[in-house]
Amino acid sequence: MCKRLGVLFVLSMLQFAAYAQDNAHQQYINKYSSLAVSQMKKYGIPASITLAQGLLESDAGRSMLAVEGNNHFGIKCHSDWTGKRMYHDDDRRDDCFRVYKSVEGSFEDHSIFLTTHSRYASLFDLKPTDYKGWARGLKKAGYATNPAYAEKLIEIIERYDLDRYDKGSFSLFATADKDQDETVFAHQPYISNKILYVRINEGESLKDIAKEFDLTRMKLRRVNEIDRGYVPEPGSVIYLGRKRAKADKKYQFHTVRSGESIWSISQLYGVRMKPLMRRNNLDENSQIEVGNILEVR
Repeated sequence: MCKRLGVLFVLSMLQFAAYAQDNAHQQYINKYSSLAVSQMKKYGIPASITLAQGLLESDAGRSMLAVEGNNHFGIKCHSDWTGKRMYHDDDRRDDCFRVYKSVEGSFEDHSIFLTTHSRYASLFDLKPTDYKGWARGLKKAGYATNPAYAEKLIEIIERYDLDRYDKGSFSLFATADKDQDETVFAHQPYISNKILYVRINEGESLKDIAKEFDLTRMKLRRVNEIDRGYVPEPGSVIYLGRKRAKADKKYQFHTVRSGESIWSISQLYGVRMKPLMRRNNLDENSQIEVGNILEVR
């Protein structure tokens, strides 16, 4: 009898632990789902992936890194980090981890980390709804050393139906009610030269893009170096962030083709016009001709 009671006690404790874990995960999702969706709209990273990584890396916000350093994604210092640091045994003894002023800062830095490191660039060729491809791509790119990392992310996403957030349908209270508010994620963001961009659809304007990604038309005109009267043609590239001073390292030169301009070439490579002209000894009055070879990096 005592043995049976002992077994039942152990089972009840296991059930309680599972319930507590599930409850902590659901609370985390309720609290941070809208933040994950806003990051998806801004950077093109599936909200399901952001939430699953946050849940896994921070133990639903309960890990030491999360509690003491607001670090929800286990991002280490690396050579480019200039902020506060904390040390914790991980792959090595006393590994250096980033410390943030807020959880929002951790989510933002996670997005920047993925969009500015070239080893993750291929992920942005995937659809935001392809959470399995993203999970496997993160593992392949070396985000974590755990061989089961991708499967763990997929399991979390499917257990809590996190992929519903990738489809643009979410409630401010993270419920799955049918009458919930809806936000449509109409454009697939891509990445070029470590800058996010979208392509204009038929009948769209800069106003539509600005509204969807919570940007101003003034900023879109500034980062794309276009004037107020510009009317984009369908398929035109519109960058969501400032272009860079030189092209990606895989591009060195560009041969001018018919119909191209300094501006169109700058859009093609994600390079600002002034650095491009300066690199090729050109000014605002210079004319380029078919066959000219321009240095883009």
